[in-house]
Amino acid sequence: MIRVDNLSKSYDEVKAVKSINFELNDGEIVGFLGANGAGKSTTLKVMTGYLSPTRGNVHVNDLNILDNTHAIQKQIGYLPELNPLYGEMRVYDLLEFTGNIRNVTGKAFKTALARVIDQCGLKGVIHKSVSECSKGYKQRIGLACAMIHDPKILILDEPVTGLDPNQIVEIRNLIKDLGTEKLVLMSSHILQEIQATVNRIIIIHKGEIVADGTNEELMSGFRGNTKLTLEVKNAEDESIKGLTEKIPSLSLLDAEVKNGSQLLQLEYPKDQDPREALFKYAVDSNWVVTEMSPHSANLESIFRTLTMEDSAIA
Repeated sequence: MIRVDNLSKSYDEVKAVKSINFELNDGEIVGFLGANGAGKSTTLKVMTGYLSPTRGNVHVNDLNILDNTHAIQKQIGYLPELNPLYGEMRVYDLLEFTGNIRNVTGKAFKTALARVIDQCGLKGVIHKSVSECSKGYKQRIGLACAMIHDPKILILDEPVTGLDPNQIVEIRNLIKDLGTEKLVLMSSHILQEIQATVNRIIIIHKGEIVADGTNEELMSGFRGNTKLTLEVKNAEDESIKGLTEKIPSLSLLDAEVKNGSQLLQLEYPKDQDPREALFKYAVDSNWVVTEMSPHSANLESIFRTLTMEDSAIA
């Protein structure tokens, strides 16, 4: 279990992280989202002991990061965003070197090596130099280094960077499998990947936590408007203008002529569904409705709203 208590980190006058709090429990796969400069990588570096907090603390089980940095690092596997590797070393030698640092040697190393080769799909490159490997394989090698000591906690900063779609699916499945026995915290700019992999999402914006919950909780608790695409025929300009007067909960965002039809982009508050009144208005106005499609909130729309100025959630 990890507990982040009132954690702050400043670089001179820049406050990268501002008194954040959250807890992570064993068996969770947690996505940590934020725009560039939001403070997520700084938070991960403090959690793994690579940076010292300006204020606050991080507790891993019964240990705190200020007094027990090395003991905590033994329990964590960390894949940083830039994935530093020694290009001149063979993959085998790099994993052996990393194992030695983690006191995984002899028979224990052979067992660990077989495990990470299988899990990360490194059989074809194990005797190549790191510099000869593709970017995707380098990412796998970094993940193998983070896992060589079989930690109970994995912290992965952009783990699918540089991977092709097939490799992303493989790493996703690996992370899901690891999440059954480990606590996994991962950040990613690929929102669809976060949504497909994790069972909880934390969003950080300008150094502050702005959302924390399961995907379903974020969807249900998101305070925003629902967008509606309406395609109609026989719509006069006057009747289109009268639409929002007749149904005040509707806002007309855009209107264009497309293939002989009027394509209207509308918006309304989630708790004021106007579709029944809208359909009646269309019938009374002699419109022919060919499409009426509401667009529910998804992770991308929630993320964009929360990381824009003056955004909020319920």
